Amino acid sequence: MGEITAGHHYAEVGATRDADLSRTAALPPGYHHLRVRTLLGHGPGTLRAAGEALLDWRMHRAVGVSVEAGAPRAAPGVRVTVGLGVGRLRLRAPCRVVWTVEDGTRIGFGYGALSGHPESGEESFVVALRADGSVVLTVTAFSRPARWFTKAAGPLAPVFQRAYARRCGTVLRSAAAKDLAHKAKNGR
Repeated sequence: MGEITAGHHYAEVGATRDADLSRTAALPPGYHHLRVRTLLGHGPGTLRAAGEALLDWRMHRAVGVSVEAGAPRAAPGVRVTVGLGVGRLRLRAPCRVVWTVEDGTRIGFGYGALSGHPESGEESFVVALRADGSVVLTVTAFSRPARWFTKAAGPLAPVFQRAYARRCGTVLRSAAAKDLAHKAKNGR
């Protein structure tokens, strides 16, 4: 597991990793906290399919945002800008991947907001194979407004973030199921 801390404008770099590793670890105070879990399916095949769609940015793109990434796959230090909207009205959210995990039962990453991001904080996306064979996506975040328009939005920003996290789960469940069906059809 790697970690990158330079260039972020919040002190708690890597805190979503700590929260993922320990169900009792608290997220940093002074931020809005988010944890959304979505059942994706069952078995190691679902873990692998969902994990790959997560790490290669397919989940983010399928949610309907633009992704400009410095690498085809999430890895510590990779800069990624997520965009919502079109043209001059596009809201750009620059981030850097601060940690990744691929350990046989968990696949995922956390990225942290960079200067220019509408929020300050970190968000992680982790697919996990549980002891009962179920595979779950957990989106964990801590954030607070960093720009005038997110401050003006007040309670709407966390509502949008929760809706986005739920949409990530729905999209990833579909992507994993399609990948598994394709592999079954082709005998892989």
